[in-house]
Amino acid sequence: MMAVLGAKDSYCYVCGPDNKFGLRVPFEQDGAEGSCARYVARPEHGGWNGVLHGGVTFSLMDEALGWALFFQQKPAVTAKIRTRFTKPVPIGAALLIRAWVIRERSRIVEAKAEVRSDDGEMLFAEAEATMFRIPAAPAIQNHSEEEAIA
Repeated sequence: MMAVLGAKDSYCYVCGPDNKFGLRVPFEQDGAEGSCARYVARPEHGGWNGVLHGGVTFSLMDEALGWALFFQQKPAVTAKIRTRFTKPVPIGAALLIRAWVIRERSRIVEAKAEVRSDDGEMLFAEAEATMFRIPAAPAIQNHSEEEAIA
């Protein structure tokens, strides 16, 4: 079975509510061109003792970037990303994850993302990304969700 690009599914590692091994982070629209989410760094997602794994921090930003465009009905995948980690994220930290579009050129979108403390005061990581727009998933009519995924 080939995955349908441009469609969200419930098993995404970062946002999928049905992925029992995932982060299960729900994203919301943030303004006209952004997304945001909140997450508490959990021990099972740790790297070094007491610190959130950097790959999880990166994944949160990458997911936020995708959602920022998905909320605009412009699904996209990450083509290039430059990430800067400014501070280790302690396990138990409440985080605010945000992403927003900076500029669009045809199918190429420049966007930024960041992970901050939930109050927005402390910056833990930031990313600048080039996103590549992909076609939206075809509309599926008169089928159950299970049939649409199969």
